[in-house]
Amino acid sequence: MSKKTIWESRPAEDDFAAAKSYLSLLLDERSVAGAIRKLKAAKTQNFEAKDVLRASQTHLLDNDDFHVAENLKKIKKGKKISPVLLIRGDALRGVTLTIADGHHRICASYHWNEQMPIACRLITL
Repeated sequence: MSKKTIWESRPAEDDFAAAKSYLSLLLDERSVAGAIRKLKAAKTQNFEAKDVLRASQTHLLDNDDFHVAENLKKIKKGKKISPVLLIRGDALRGVTLTIADGHHRICASYHWNEQMPIACRLITL
C-alpha cells in the first residue's frame, strides 16, 4: 500500500448535490441550503476512517460492495477520490455524526489502508 494520498483537496460539485439530496431527507430546505453553503466553505481536514465510522455509527461496507469496489479501482489506478462531507453530531444529545456524502469512499479508503487518514469537510449546524 502506498503512503501517497488518495484524496483530492476539494470535493467534486456533484458530491454537494448528493449531500443536498440526502440531507433533504433529514432537514428542512433552509437548513439544507445553509449546510451546503457551510460545506462548500469549510476547509478540508483529515480524520481516521475508523473514527468517522464509529462517530457516525455506520458500518464498514465490504470491499465487494459495488460502489466501494469502484472507488478501490480508482485508487489502484492512481486516481484520487473526493473528500467526504460530514456534519458534526452532538454526543450530549445522542446525535451521531452525519455522513452527508462519502460513505462508500470512507469504506474504500479503510480497505485500501486503514491507517491512512481520510480527507473530510466537517461542519457544525
